[in-house]
Amino acid sequence: MDLPVVDLAPYLQIAGGTGPAEAEEGIRALCAAVSASLRDTGALLVKDPRCSAADNDRFLDVVERYFARSDDSKRLQERPQLHYQVGVTPEGVEVPRSLVDKEMQDKIKSMPDEFQPATPKGPDPKWRYMWRVGPRPSNTRFKELNSEPVIPDGLPEWKETMDSWGSKMISAIEVVAEMAAIGFGLSKDAFTSLMKEGPHLLAPTGSDLLRHGSEGTVFAGFHYDLNFLTIHGRSRFPGLNIWLRNGKKMEVKVPVGCLLIQSGKQLEWLTGGECLAGMHEVVVTKRTIEAIALAKEQNRSLWRVSSTLFSHIASDATIKPLGHFAEAPNANSYPPICAGDYVEQELAAINLKGKNGL
Repeated sequence: MDLPVVDLAPYLQIAGGTGPAEAEEGIRALCAAVSASLRDTGALLVKDPRCSAADNDRFLDVVERYFARSDDSKRLQERPQLHYQVGVTPEGVEVPRSLVDKEMQDKIKSMPDEFQPATPKGPDPKWRYMWRVGPRPSNTRFKELNSEPVIPDGLPEWKETMDSWGSKMISAIEVVAEMAAIGFGLSKDAFTSLMKEGPHLLAPTGSDLLRHGSEGTVFAGFHYDLNFLTIHGRSRFPGLNIWLRNGKKMEVKVPVGCLLIQSGKQLEWLTGGECLAGMHEVVVTKRTIEAIALAKEQNRSLWRVSSTLFSHIASDATIKPLGHFAEAPNANSYPPICAGDYVEQELAAINLKGKNGL
């Protein structure tokens, strides 16, 4: 199956007061499609007229240049004392959840062979760059989750490019969050009100296909995202697999000009398990190998960059099942917890917290 593509333009027109009133019924149907896709597949493709393919390409060009630098040069932007939540995370640091989570390992063993994820051989061989997007709270218990950004030298366009692409993707997430809330029968701002001043992260990964380009290499082992909603622009190299709610594995193909949305653990919490955090992995596939060959012919970069952005609930806000989801059958599995405390628990589990003794 293919993921549905939802055009956000009609909703933006209605929200902006420029759309016809008779279009509202169609908008409700679009909102229902958004919530249904997040519930049934954990993912959704959207087309946002404010986020162009040219914007995506400009971002990829800059980040490819950064990751092509020497390891020593990149490590100047490393901040382990801040749990790698700003600056660069070198390859070999992020540990796939499936390597440390016994429950997840049991789940994998129970899957039919054709739907099982690739088995990582250790920590992910990918780099990542964490860049804060949007305003930060002036008063928070979680200062290390809301630190100032790290700017690499020698790339004068870095800050403007990261801020521009990051803010556009946050705007798309906010619209999807409103539409999902409406589709779920909640108030329009049920999710977005909790996102204000959240520690949103533009977090592109960089995978060196020249060194790690053999079929079957696992760049990101089987895992879920700990945040609210994750959004990706289109990568120049395929390799992302997701798991639908019915357990089937699917390779994602993102059309040009589209964005991929995935449900995270905080959305699962807020919906009492109605939406499950989407499981996914990034692996070198036959299609990746074909894209590598084409990139070599065209003398293009062999760094696979994902333009990933993690949107978060504000660190000091409480996450718990909202509205009618408080009566969901599994609501008791999602007790109220401060979002910042939850994030720190998750970071500790995957080796990104505790580098400074915390």
